[in-house]
Amino acid sequence: MLMAGEITITRSEDASGGRYEARVAGRDGFGELTYSRRSGGRLSADHTGVDDSLRGTGVGKALVERLVDDARGEQLKIIPRCSFVKALFQRHREWSDVMDS
Repeated sequence: MLMAGEITITRSEDASGGRYEARVAGRDGFGELTYSRRSGGRLSADHTGVDDSLRGTGVGKALVERLVDDARGEQLKIIPRCSFVKALFQRHREWSDVMDS
């Protein structure tokens, strides 16, 4: 598993939603998490994908952790529509403050 400092995550956004992209220095491939903006200060986590070359490295979890951190900082709630995000929310009850079902 990679250390958090080895993973670089960028965020791009427009009025309807956004995307996080994770890259690892010296490695091919990337991971992404896409979301849609919903009414009432909510984000719908729609899709998470990680290239095969990065599977098992913690890139997917790092993307969700960044989403959770940003949601907390922006006082938003997350609707975990993506099965990967939903599974991580079930394992990390400490994220329940930002979860919206």
